[in-house]
Amino acid sequence: MASVKKLNSLDFAGKRVVLRADLNVPLKDGRVTDDGRIKASLPTINYLIDAGASILVIAHLGRPKGERKSELSLRPVASRLGELLGRDVNFAETIVDATEATAKAKPGEITCLENIRFEAAETSKVEEERFELARKLAHLGEIYIGDGFGAVHRKHASVFELASLMPHAAGFLVAKESEILERLTNDPLRPFGVVLGGAKVSDKIAVITNLLERVEMIAIGGGMVFTFLAAKGYKIGKSLFEAEQLATVHAILSRAEEKGVEILLPTDIKVTTEFKDVSARIVSVDQIGQEEMGLDIGPESAKRFADSIKRCRTIFWNGPMGVVEFSNFQEGTRVVADALRAVDGLAVVGGGDSAAAIRALGFADSDFGYVSTGGGASLEYLEGKELPGLVALS
Repeated sequence: MASVKKLNSLDFAGKRVVLRADLNVPLKDGRVTDDGRIKASLPTINYLIDAGASILVIAHLGRPKGERKSELSLRPVASRLGELLGRDVNFAETIVDATEATAKAKPGEITCLENIRFEAAETSKVEEERFELARKLAHLGEIYIGDGFGAVHRKHASVFELASLMPHAAGFLVAKESEILERLTNDPLRPFGVVLGGAKVSDKIAVITNLLERVEMIAIGGGMVFTFLAAKGYKIGKSLFEAEQLATVHAILSRAEEKGVEILLPTDIKVTTEFKDVSARIVSVDQIGQEEMGLDIGPESAKRFADSIKRCRTIFWNGPMGVVEFSNFQEGTRVVADALRAVDGLAVVGGGDSAAAIRALGFADSDFGYVSTGGGASLEYLEGKELPGLVALS
């Protein structure tokens, strides 16, 4: 994929900048509970302020599907952005309000537009509808900066079409994410290992298939592991299982054997009879009871995973090892995260649930080589797909 245009290629003095950021953060009772993505946007915003620009921030929150939903308002997110910047952030409820605010904005002033996905055209599958919204947004500034990496795999109006209508460049976050992913795919230090978790095999099939041709080791945990265990003949009780993926998993295991890629699966599992945060039983993978479900990898497996991770020079991790929302099923993810800190090379936490999990478990982003802001975007890049938002900025 072609390199993206950089911020230093443009002059921002006295200019109105439309900044597409990724502020899709979790909220509880109207408050931001994890501001990692907001903090990731600060270097670009501060650079633009110092360069003499006024800024209109465009972002989304959740999937309102073109409806205005108060629980998905960006207002509390804009408030937290202002706190982190130490300056006022104006809030525009509509594009009309944003038009008025940007017309009179002075250098250094920041306005945040309400959730862009409240506009049905933002996510429309009809290209002309997206272009029509992009044309309205293009009137709000003179330069477009794409810095919402978590949305670059979406062909949405504010991500793809808008960039084509204005002079544009990538923000620091998108430029850094692109650089890291390019290193993973084109020039990794070896051995190169991948740790994959999360609920479903079907979400990760394409990335596993593509990475089989590139890596030396793939460790698999989370709910998706039980389809692999079933494919190897183990009884998995009531654990999460995708029967329709069995043939695909068999093909993956066969290809891994052909390529000499180690597929690391758990040898022990934490099980319970109900999907609740209760005390667990640790059993060998061949001893899962008919009424039991696995909710985390066991301690023996966690140690094996950690030892393999530490032997790698490049590691990409996406997806927790267990149900990290439950305190009794966090340990596998904690051990994996701790091992990533010890990697002598590049250790990348692949956004999404993994990034949220490490923060919830008390780790800092600075503990790792790189923490991506976009799980879905990272995975699609590693699948070998072209990402519309990066194409638009190249």
